[in-house]
Amino acid sequence: MKSLFSPIPSNTKSIIAVLRIIIGAMMIYHGAEVFNPVQMKEYAQWDMFKNSGSPALMPYIGKSAEFLCGLLLLLGLFTRISALMLIISMAYITFKIGHGKFWYEDQHPFMFVLFGLLFFFTGPGKWSLDHVLFKPKAKYTTYK
Repeated sequence: MKSLFSPIPSNTKSIIAVLRIIIGAMMIYHGAEVFNPVQMKEYAQWDMFKNSGSPALMPYIGKSAEFLCGLLLLLGLFTRISALMLIISMAYITFKIGHGKFWYEDQHPFMFVLFGLLFFFTGPGKWSLDHVLFKPKAKYTTYK
């Protein structure tokens, strides 16, 4: 009971890793629409894409970014770069496509922006290729 009210973080690296893996899997799921030409053609018909210079290309860029950042997050590879891709693409969906109605209509993409911020500032947590490839220094791993 004492630990429930403690201000000291508990299992932070593991929790961050679990969240990163789940969010990565969700982004892969959403981004996999890039492989569905019928769905992509439907997205290109949206008014906000019709007015752009290349309406067929914009949905492919967005869905490819979702798929790629999801894959990178799932693996924990280049976590901060993939988090930045997540923030940019989901902020575009929230504020440009959805007109910034994140309190009501666009909560889903805005939540991904918030998770992107979390991973950008905390890193991958445990169980990541970033830890294997870029061996963190002990002085920077003070949380558990």
